[in-house]
Amino acid sequence: MSMKRAYGAKQPGISLGPLTMRIPFVHYKFEIPDYIQGLLMCTVCLAIIPILTSKLGMSFEIALAIVIFNGILYLSHVTFGDPVIPGWVTPAIPLLIAYVATFPPGPERMQALIAFQLTFGCFCLFLGGTGLARKFVAMIPNAIQSGIVMGAGFAAVMVVFKPGKGLKSFDNFPITITICIGLAFYLLFSEHFKKIRTKNKFFYYLSSLGMMPALALAIFIGPLTGELPWGTYDGNFFTSPDFAGLIKGFTMLGDIPVPSMHMFIASIPMVISAYLVIFGDVIQSQALLDDAQKYRPDENIDYNPNRSHIIFGARNIIMSVVGPDISMCGPLWAAMQVVTCERYKHGPQAMDSITGGAASFRFGTMTGYFISPLVCTIKPILGIGLASTMLIQGFVSVRIGVLKSKSFNDIGIAGITGAILATRGAAWGLGASIVLCLILYLGGKKENAYCEEEAIFPLNSPEKLQQEVEAKMAE
Repeated sequence: MSMKRAYGAKQPGISLGPLTMRIPFVHYKFEIPDYIQGLLMCTVCLAIIPILTSKLGMSFEIALAIVIFNGILYLSHVTFGDPVIPGWVTPAIPLLIAYVATFPPGPERMQALIAFQLTFGCFCLFLGGTGLARKFVAMIPNAIQSGIVMGAGFAAVMVVFKPGKGLKSFDNFPITITICIGLAFYLLFSEHFKKIRTKNKFFYYLSSLGMMPALALAIFIGPLTGELPWGTYDGNFFTSPDFAGLIKGFTMLGDIPVPSMHMFIASIPMVISAYLVIFGDVIQSQALLDDAQKYRPDENIDYNPNRSHIIFGARNIIMSVVGPDISMCGPLWAAMQVVTCERYKHGPQAMDSITGGAASFRFGTMTGYFISPLVCTIKPILGIGLASTMLIQGFVSVRIGVLKSKSFNDIGIAGITGAILATRGAAWGLGASIVLCLILYLGGKKENAYCEEEAIFPLNSPEKLQQEVEAKMAE
């Protein structure tokens, strides 16, 4: 079967109802630059291992097996027609950590995680299959959406700065985290760097690597400051993930009993919280691909949010059975999707199809999981990688959460909701937000709670904010 695409047509594939199967080297070209970048960026994927070992009691080898299972399922998106680079549900990770921590360590905690991920997967699959995703989110008032996203940001920062000597704690690596997160924030968010990267090719490519430069720096900064050891090598070329130990000790296929109905019901607030986060990733996927489409009339990029829901919903269901995972199965790794789309915009000579770029990147990360020298090199800095990920996610989540609010009452509700959610869990946070919305908006106009006007904190517009504040004070 030819992989040649007519000008302006969709990338070839095999139709499977709502899905479209695409086979490597048959329906898309393999992109070497994206593969190499994926090989390097497997560092970020492996950063979930400290969470799995500390919160679930897994060995490094068992946690690595979960990362590999998740990595295999990452490829299901491009394989079945979704031209994206999938990733974690990063903003919801701190919320899920707090949720499972309310259950005793051991089988009961694993049951709670399994119940959540299975319910979450079924919920996403149902919304994708019925096309109800957008309608469901539209039912949630702005203040509640804002509070959940802000709460995820608060919880992410608390994960790092909670007093103690955990593997991801700031107290354990203060110098390394400070230097590395400083570099990461500069490369990702600095207005100064945005200006100079457009004038210098080296800085442009440096910016396209996302967090990678900061993590590479940690490999040297950590040992030089005495906060981390140098990587030690076992002499093997391939890693040794413990799939048998994972299945036997941490899944329903082994020693973990099927969760009770009570656990499934108790997970519902966490499911709703995680879904509100994940829906934003779906919207962002659509926006990034729509933007890329403007530069590439030679390919009709086929992105369907319902298909995406079906795929990541199925991924979560499968992982709940073979490898319950705190990182969850999300629809987008936003930073790397941006990098891939930017290279794609340069034309067919840079990247033939967006599907090929996304697939090649994920093949690269999959390869990295199995290369022992690479994993041994980055193993000491996995805590730094996770701390950096949490702090960056905290920054972005709080910023986005604030911008979701459409009124001053929304901001107040969101702040209280976020704080309660981060400290007491999803059920308390959602309950508090519902009560506050009823108290403040009951009897008013529906649009007060579901306002679609511009946020009161528009980006780069302090003048408008000042006018809003003065008007409110005058009232």
